Amino acid sequence: DPSMSAEHRRNPRKRADVIIQVTNAVTGETVGRIGNLSNDGMMLVANRPVREDALYQFVFHLPDERGHPLPLEVGVHEQWSEPANVPGQFWAGFRFIDIGEHDQATLNRWLEQGGD
Repeated sequence: DPSMSAEHRRNPRKRADVIIQVTNAVTGETVGRIGNLSNDGMMLVANRPVREDALYQFVFHLPDERGHPLPLEVGVHEQWSEPANVPGQFWAGFRFIDIGEHDQATLNRWLEQGGD
């Protein structure tokens, strides 16, 4: 279970309670969906293995305060990955290394909304 990682989390993570698709901004292909998000990273449930230590440009949508989906584009750095307990799925942790001010504000607002 990746939540049992020895890595000490600096920021609380919020689980995605709806399916939030993640797209590779460069190729346009869907890479998976968000498992959880924090203000400095994300856990991806990926459709295929991700490259170790790789940099990616991802796009995903978060609802604004009125529930309208807003696109966020983030540069991420792979931190860890492992096969999930579902065949053909992979868990991967990413750190945000490039996120715009506006996108960060949208993310912070989403994280502060109620949830589990």
